[in-house]
Amino acid sequence: MDARATIGCLLGTAVGDSLGLPYEGLSARRAARIFPGPPSHHLLPGRGMVSDDTEHACFTARALLLAGDDVEAFGRHLAASLRWWFAGLPAGIGLATLRAIVKSCLGFPPHRSGVFSAGNGPAMRSAVIGVAWGHDLERLKAFVRRSTRITHTDPKAYHGALAVALAAHHADSFTSAQAYLTMLEEALAREAAAEFLALAHRAAQSAARGEAVADFASAIGSRGGISGYMLHTVPCVLQVWLRHPRDFESGLAEIVRAGGDTDTAGAIFGGIAGAAVGKEGIPAEWLRAIVEWPRSVGWIERLGAALAAGGPSPAYFVPAVPVRNLLFMLVVLAHGFRRLVPPY
Repeated sequence: MDARATIGCLLGTAVGDSLGLPYEGLSARRAARIFPGPPSHHLLPGRGMVSDDTEHACFTARALLLAGDDVEAFGRHLAASLRWWFAGLPAGIGLATLRAIVKSCLGFPPHRSGVFSAGNGPAMRSAVIGVAWGHDLERLKAFVRRSTRITHTDPKAYHGALAVALAAHHADSFTSAQAYLTMLEEALAREAAAEFLALAHRAAQSAARGEAVADFASAIGSRGGISGYMLHTVPCVLQVWLRHPRDFESGLAEIVRAGGDTDTAGAIFGGIAGAAVGKEGIPAEWLRAIVEWPRSVGWIERLGAALAAGGPSPAYFVPAVPVRNLLFMLVVLAHGFRRLVPPY
């Protein structure tokens, strides 16, 4: 496994998440008024923090590391991490993920804990699976399916998550949109995925025309920015990635400026593009501006290196997590109050 890709994938996810978080839920117009100028960290003055998007990607990487090639063990490790994450009182959690984790806490096994939803939770943790298992399509599908079904059972959630995993695997050797689409069609050949594949083709066509992602989002019914629905989020991310396959900064900036579910869309793009460009292709100032503890940027980098090397998993000070989550919640609440005042 390539350490450059695993580290770049996880760090790219963190940067996309933290940069997009202050813009989450804003329209493109309001975001431009509140945060004029190029996208940068705004959750704290000139600094950012990560949310569940990065945390889930890291839990997935750790589960991959601990499980080796055992899909069942992977599911157990990931489900356990999500339960412990829930016990740490995270500030933000999607409704479907919440319901699924509650089921897991009540004893439902990983393959039965998911709920019927096509939210984009599985997509935000699947890029690292693509980096780890993209060379083995059947194994890749098995890992992505297990990761998805822990929280989401709608087939569309799996289709989008698999598309992200394949993009992350294909990112470093990207040649053309058609090559990626052919790979995606082959991977979904036995799935009822016509709707998702049609949107993936529309994303490629839009990218070829050089359309802005905001215009593409509106064309596929995601008005007011990129929504948190799998059939909006992933096609929009693919549209940007196909235009900026190795330009991390330009691609992420466009996603953030489009508005909507910017932290998750940014995290997904960051995971894909980061796998291609590695740590050195991610703007250093964006990485330095992330303020996190105990799962710091340095810890995330060590986790990526450990995944590539086969272990051991880096430790962190677990008792600090609830304290960090409380501080994060206060920061998010303060940021929410900021949105109540002009400019509108």
